[in-house]
Amino acid sequence: MTDIVDELKWRGLIALSTDEDALRKAFADGPVTFYCGFDPTAPSLHLGNLVQILTMRRIQEAGHRPLALVGGATGLIGDPKPTSERTLNDPQVVAGWVERLRDQIAPLLHFDGPNAAIMVNNLDWTQGLSAIEFLRDVGKHFRVNRMIAKEAVSRRLNSDAGISYTEFSYQILQGMDFLELYRRHGCTLQTGGSDQWGNLTSGADLIHRVEPHAVVHALGTPLITKADGTKFGKTESGTVWLDGEMTTPYAFYQFWMNADDRDVSQFLRIFSFRSREEIEELERQTEERPQARAAHRALAEELTTLVHGADQTAAVVAASKALFGQGELAALDERTLAAALSEVPHVRVPGLAPVVDLLAEVGLVPSKSAARRTVKEGGAYVNNAKVAAEDAVPAVEDLLHGRWLVLRRGKRNLAAVEVTGD
Repeated sequence: MTDIVDELKWRGLIALSTDEDALRKAFADGPVTFYCGFDPTAPSLHLGNLVQILTMRRIQEAGHRPLALVGGATGLIGDPKPTSERTLNDPQVVAGWVERLRDQIAPLLHFDGPNAAIMVNNLDWTQGLSAIEFLRDVGKHFRVNRMIAKEAVSRRLNSDAGISYTEFSYQILQGMDFLELYRRHGCTLQTGGSDQWGNLTSGADLIHRVEPHAVVHALGTPLITKADGTKFGKTESGTVWLDGEMTTPYAFYQFWMNADDRDVSQFLRIFSFRSREEIEELERQTEERPQARAAHRALAEELTTLVHGADQTAAVVAASKALFGQGELAALDERTLAAALSEVPHVRVPGLAPVVDLLAEVGLVPSKSAARRTVKEGGAYVNNAKVAAEDAVPAVEDLLHGRWLVLRRGKRNLAAVEVTGD
């Protein structure tokens, strides 16, 4: 076992703890059984969830046993949003999402060995519970004055939207999860984001009321913020999901490659499993030669491999190089090429047209005259081949997978044209 508390602190992964010294001792005396919950309120996990899963993996690799809870019950309700009530999803939809989330978590934790992870579902201990039993056996231990003091609840109470009894009761359900896992598996630690602190401590408080001699802990990771003020895990096209159909492996890779230089050190510590020495060396390289983007590339390749596999990462890296003339565009498979081109400016046209027209239409140049000037100066490329004539027109055989042309102005300015044949 390693001193996982020091490791988590170095990586910036501890924002709140019920008692850090007591938790450090529990880890030292371990192994500790701990859990983190994931609600199926969408068909995929996202980067915020990945922070929690990888934190679980770090604690597991330090010798402790994780319980990954996918909330088939709490997912039917959803924790209170900051501004409005959640839309309640059909139980069959939620059940399907439970399976999707379990499949995403499974490759990221170790489910064999002496401290093998266990997947659990809180629907197992709630679906047979009557309302009377719930109120008598669980609800009686919660005090309303403390419940309304929780940040998520108080924020809603002070908003125009208010809060329903359903979402108000969410913290009771999550508290019951901790109690059940304590009884069933000897679980003594719950981890989660610091924005969930009220829910995390609800479970610890419930255990202390029901089992007065129990010693349990809660650990909250910080919310990740980006240097430019935008929300972590968001891009112009929306949330970065772990599902490859919702966020393509190429877009996932590019998220890390496009990270602000000021953020890459933080991201390495939070997400990478490289050693301190390796991370500090990458930080030094970024400071000395930021244009080389060594840390960005290392992070992008590691995380894309972790989430999508080595084969997808190799395809994405090949596509990234080929787009900028360092590989064969024609060698890229159709799915990877389509994903890559969806991340650059692109237009759809009914048929082939002169290159100067396409350069202007896709926005690589402001006008056709500027396009002609670019061609004349040797700065226009179609599928990485330099355009030699101002009146050049691509041929049908130039279309990649019968559909696309990749246009480039200079070394870095890319765009795509999809010929529809309409």
